[in-house]
Amino acid sequence: MARKVLVLGEVRDGSLRNVSFEAIGAAKLAAGGGEVVGVLIGEGIQSFGTELVQYGADRVVTVEDAKLAQYTSDGYSQALLAVIDAENPEGIFFGHTALGKDLAPRIASKLSSGLISDVTSMEETGGNLVFTRPIYSGKAFEKKIVTDGLVFATIRPNNISPLEKDESRSGEVTALQAEIKDLRTIIKDVVRKASEGVDLSEAKVIIAGGRGVKSEDGFEPLKELADVLGGAVGASRGACDADYCDYSLQIGQTGKVVTPDLYIACGISGAIQHLAGMSNSKVIVAINKDPEANIFKVADYGIVGDLFEVVPLLTEEFKKLKVNA
Repeated sequence: MARKVLVLGEVRDGSLRNVSFEAIGAAKLAAGGGEVVGVLIGEGIQSFGTELVQYGADRVVTVEDAKLAQYTSDGYSQALLAVIDAENPEGIFFGHTALGKDLAPRIASKLSSGLISDVTSMEETGGNLVFTRPIYSGKAFEKKIVTDGLVFATIRPNNISPLEKDESRSGEVTALQAEIKDLRTIIKDVVRKASEGVDLSEAKVIIAGGRGVKSEDGFEPLKELADVLGGAVGASRGACDADYCDYSLQIGQTGKVVTPDLYIACGISGAIQHLAGMSNSKVIVAINKDPEANIFKVADYGIVGDLFEVVPLLTEEFKKLKVNA
């Protein structure tokens, strides 16, 4: 069945988030040969339209307004509803990010539509789109189909592969005028915590530390290894509670849920709350002095040893591989 599917492109720190391209890949399947329309909301975002087209969008609609310079649920809802009213799509896809998790249910509610959230894979079976999503903190998966109304979904980062970028693709990028009014929330200033390196939620490689790192300084070897591998540093709740690092690095049931290609757990015991946030990583390597640590039950590879000895050795070996590559 050919459908028109909208995909909200998410711009962060002056660039499109990779999950936007993954959502386009998912939308291509959902469209069934129909049209995939990228949507950009904000201020000064017109130039990103071409990139969405190069990753598979057939065309792009933008809504620009000074009131949309920073995300607010009221402002973005009004802008996106204006696009939906103009385009009349059969499907709408978001990234399963902080923005997507806030905006998607709001829009679904206003449209009296169902929502399939945190989609990790899709397939077409018997003429139906089948969505797979984790439940019970990732201990099980359920499959869902949409039998009526909009195909409405959020896509978990690092699970559905984006299409190859094709710089020769071209598509129309048009501006839509939408009246943004009666905002109940106004962002006056944004104070960002200092952060370096790769975005944790979209990182392909994550080096995570637990209470076994012993101190804030204990994260330094992990940061060095992450730099060598082009990855990000994460942490267990125990490390955050002990003030070894900021809570923005927390991975787990009450933190970020990540699915990198490689997850290296350093000094992490493997509490169930932490496993809920990382157990779907493609390859898991555990480093822990305790051979009975629960983390080894989910690890593909385990190293029983002192992380302060093992991690520097790994860093040196990876440096050699990069030099010889």
